[in-house]
Formats: sequence, C-alpha cells, structure tokens
Amino acid sequence: MKETAKYSEKKILVLGLAKSGVIAASLLHKLGAFVTVNDMKPLSENPEAQGLLEQGIKVICGSHPIELLDEGFELIVKNPGIPYRNPIVKGALEKGIPVITEVELAYQISEAPFIGITGTNGKTTTTTLIYEMLKTGEKSPLVAGNIGTVASGVAENAKPDDSIVIELSSFQLMGIDEFRPEISIVTNLYDAHLDYHSSKQEYVEAKAAITKNQIASDFMIFNADQDLVLSMAKKTKAELVPFSAEVKHENGAYVEDGAVSFRGEKIIEVSEIALPGKHNLENVLAAISAAKLKGVANEAIQTVLKTFYGVEHRLQFVATIDHRRFYNDSKATNILAASKALTSFTEPVILLAGGLDRGNEFDELKPAMENVKAVITFGETAEKIERVAKELGIANIKRVDNVEKAVPAAFEFSDEGDCILLSPACASWDQYKTFEQRGDIFMEAVHKLK
Repeated sequence: MKETAKYSEKKILVLGLAKSGVIAASLLHKLGAFVTVNDMKPLSENPEAQGLLEQGIKVICGSHPIELLDEGFELIVKNPGIPYRNPIVKGALEKGIPVITEVELAYQISEAPFIGITGTNGKTTTTTLIYEMLKTGEKSPLVAGNIGTVASGVAENAKPDDSIVIELSSFQLMGIDEFRPEISIVTNLYDAHLDYHSSKQEYVEAKAAITKNQIASDFMIFNADQDLVLSMAKKTKAELVPFSAEVKHENGAYVEDGAVSFRGEKIIEVSEIALPGKHNLENVLAAISAAKLKGVANEAIQTVLKTFYGVEHRLQFVATIDHRRFYNDSKATNILAASKALTSFTEPVILLAGGLDRGNEFDELKPAMENVKAVITFGETAEKIERVAKELGIANIKRVDNVEKAVPAAFEFSDEGDCILLSPACASWDQYKTFEQRGDIFMEAVHKLK
C-alpha cells in the first residue's frame, strides 16, 4: 500500500455501508482518520456496523440525520448507490465538503496502475476477458469493482508490478477526483440509469470522467462505431486506441477478412471465438486492445478467446443436450439487452422471457425476433410478450408459472440444432430476489434434463 498522509487526522464520514463502505471505513481508520459511519440499517440488524464499532469507529445507524453536517466533516466517502439528491450529500456539496466514492480512495493508496472499464453494456464481460488474458499471459492482474472485490481492499495489497482491472459504473465515476487509469475503456453508451442521474447529459459526463485525468502517456480504448463515444474521445489527453466491428482503424482493433487484428497484426479468426454475438465481438476487440497494450502474447489471447464462454448470466453457455444448446442471459433485464442476445444467433431460437412489469410494451423487441420459432413466457409481463409473439406469427407460444417450468416446456418445442435462450427482457423482482437467482434456477433446470 502506498504511504499517504492525505487522510490522517481528518474527520471523514462514510455514508452507507455494504461491502465498499465497510472496507473504506476500516482503511481510513488505519490511515489515521477520525471516521464516522452512517448507515440506514439499524445497529441491531447491522453486523457490519457492529464490527466497525468494535474497531473503535463511531457508528450512527437507523437513519441519515441531516445534523451530521454540523460535525465539521472534511470529506464524505459515499456508497455509489446513494444518489446525489440525498439531503446529506446535497447539503455537503452546498457547504463545499468534497464527496468521493471509495474508488478514489483505492487510487490514492494503490501501488499498482489501473485498467478502468466503463460503458452501458459489456463492462463485466470486457473486464473478465482482460483479466483472463493478463492472467494467462502471466501479467499479474487483480480484478476489482462491481465484478470482483472492493477496489480499496484490492488496492491495499496491490504491488507495483500488478495491474488492477476494474469495472466502473457511472455512480462510482461521479465520485472521483484524482483517479487516473493507465488504460481507460468505454465500451458503448446508451440511455441508462436516468432514475439516478438528473439527465442523459449527466450520465454521459459521469462516464467521461474515466478519462478526465489521463495524460499523454496513458491510453483510451473506445468504441469508434458510436458517435457519442467518439465525441467523448475527442476531449481526452490520452493516446486514442479505437476499436470497431465495422471499420478498419490502423491504430486500434478491427475485423478484416474474417479475423480480428490489432494495429496491423492478425490475432484470431472470428470463427474461433467462443463468445457469440456482435456485441461480444466488440467486447473482444476492447479486451484485445488492452491486452496487447500490456504486452500479452497472441497465444495467451487466443487461448482465452477459444475457451471463454461468457460471464455468469450474461449470454452464458450452459450445456448442449440432444444437440440443443442452452444459454443463460438472465442479466438481460431490459429490451435492449434481450435484443442484443437474440441477434447473436443465426439458428432457430426458443425464447424464454418475462418478469417484472414496469409498464412498458415489448414492440421494440420485434426486429430482433426474426429467428424465434417459439416463446415460453412467465411472470407479470407474460401476456404482453405473448401479444408481440402472436403479431409476429409465432405459432408456438406457451405460458408457464416460472423459469424452472419454462425449461422443459422449451425443450418440447425444440429440434436438433436449436438454441434455447433465457433472455427475459425484464427485471426479476416479481418472482425472484435477483437476476442471478433466476439464472441459477434456469441452469439447474437445464441440468435436470440430462
């Protein structure tokens, strides 16, 4: 850990716990700060807060009292999920008290450089691919952020020869000050999290923060097929490394003659890449760019791309049973994500879809359903998805109670060579606690078919 006196004897409020808040509070305490923790969960139901209390850290639980702002805090470390309209956060900013997320704290103490990945879609897959490529290439990577362990906990033990590969949300990036990745990556930008951000512009500016502190010796890898990302790239001081699945860019990664190349060097045939779909090809291009910039050998990159079948719940290959392939895309909690999954296949697809009804219709899914031969529905939105399927002339439609029953129902409609795809296009909360639970139940049901 890098020695720093930046936080010594400073009064710091850690607002909101979860894993990141617990580790941030403990770390700041070690660094000599006078730490107060404030969390909504009552102390009696809050073992994390109780543990901090045992360390000698002041803990206030059960509410976010606005009176905390009268205690003279010099810094607030905010849980990324707490919005900026929160009265304490808003009041702190009005008083000129800096508000950061623990990613900034991680940067301040880290001896290792960062590879930061952000974007609307593809962050987790790209982060995982880069980590696996660096690991296979013996480049000593560590993984952090939404995908791995808490960034400041990883940074505390990182060595100068390590590289911290970190997935970054807009929520985290709004709370950085000096954070500067050696390599930044922007996968794509679409409308998202507008319930958290005051506007699309605020969301885009939050994403752009990943490169705001970069200098000429750093690199920005970016999706050159998107105008919004191109506009962002024009403002960086870092060396630009474009990637594109459509156009050849000599200074970046691209597809030419059925193969992926980086800066004129052929890396791998597209047909050899295990991950399906154009959106995953973009993730592969971004990951290859980062791996090559870090000096990873082509053989290591090829090994990963030929054997990596996806992150859990994100177009994850599950099994082949009687010549039918099963894919778990439970993370597809909206129409855009489900559309991307559907257009990844040229084979006939049996689609399993449905879930929480947020009031929207599903007509936007129609263009992606060209190869869908049957639809199995469940959850609150079953009737809406069935309407779309009927309007498309899909004859085989069946409603079931849940994902577990959807699997055998889908198998009955399938033939050899078909893909059976869970891509719900909806959140899971009408029937399941998380999309992960929904995906796990799907995979268990698939394995029961064997």
